[in-house]
Amino acid sequence: MASYGIAIVVLLLSTSGTARVRLHSKGDLDVTERMKIAILDDYQNVAAGLANWDGLDAEIVVFTKPFADADEVVGRLTGFDVLVAMRERTRFTAEVLERLTDLRLLVSTGPVNAAIDLAAARKLGITVCGTGYDSHPTAEHTWALILGAARNLLSEAASMRGGGWQVSVATGLHGKTLGVLGLGRLGSMVARIGQAFGMTTIAWSQNLTREKAAEHGVRAVTKEQLFAESDVLSVHLVLGERTRGLVGAAQLRSMKPTAILVNTSRGPIINEDALVETLREARIHRAAIDVFDTEPLPADHPLRSLPNALLTGHVGYVSRELYETFYRDAVEDIAAFQAGTPIRLME
Repeated sequence: MASYGIAIVVLLLSTSGTARVRLHSKGDLDVTERMKIAILDDYQNVAAGLANWDGLDAEIVVFTKPFADADEVVGRLTGFDVLVAMRERTRFTAEVLERLTDLRLLVSTGPVNAAIDLAAARKLGITVCGTGYDSHPTAEHTWALILGAARNLLSEAASMRGGGWQVSVATGLHGKTLGVLGLGRLGSMVARIGQAFGMTTIAWSQNLTREKAAEHGVRAVTKEQLFAESDVLSVHLVLGERTRGLVGAAQLRSMKPTAILVNTSRGPIINEDALVETLREARIHRAAIDVFDTEPLPADHPLRSLPNALLTGHVGYVSRELYETFYRDAVEDIAAFQAGTPIRLME
């Protein structure tokens, strides 16, 4: 494998949704030996400044807008040796990977990525690496949504900006019941914060035992009890065959009319059509949602126009600290691959 020299970084912004970072070697390395690296879905256009890319003798192109479909993915990314994927924003199916004939290394931020066909990558000889991760930003954002929904922050803030004053009556949390759908690492963090607010915490998932729940000061209940008793219900499950559509019309109908439903996990866990209908008919107080079936959420999606829906655009994990981890580790992954000793391999 070719050796690489010291690099100088120059950032050139374009109007086509990409930012081009050219890394020019100070040595005599022929330009054809440089890697071509694409950083994908950098919606905030911050990747170049959050890691030290200088040590990679490469041409780096930063894509700041999502791709429309698989054909655009292939059309825009053909010719790149390395791709750095932001979580699951771009799907890499077997068909897409087969068409990216120059691809040698695919780095995903985070340790797992359900949008990458790992079996197909292995078959095609494409190395796939991950990065570190931290659940704290998502737990924090979950509580930002809970508090925003309970305290009617959007309407109160809008009133103040418009010259008004109080316009609503908030929902208190102390003494209420927080239901956690999935009591893993993230769900247990959310439960502990609820306990600090003086909330009773209950939980259910397919494999949750009373003993495991008790370790977190949480009472294990049935699925039916979880939906019926929760004043705030927060979803923290991994999306899979068992969890897709797990929260449907029947579960939503069984919730209290004063309840708040929160989802910072994955959109398809909740049946989106049933959620829209439930909110339109005001059968629950409010939904606070960060994740959706289709992302980015279409501009004309009915959820956007519902007054009892508090929406954010899958920013639960988006924080400067976690992005620094993502991009720092991505640089390390690429450098290790260049040296012939790849690290953080996804299996």
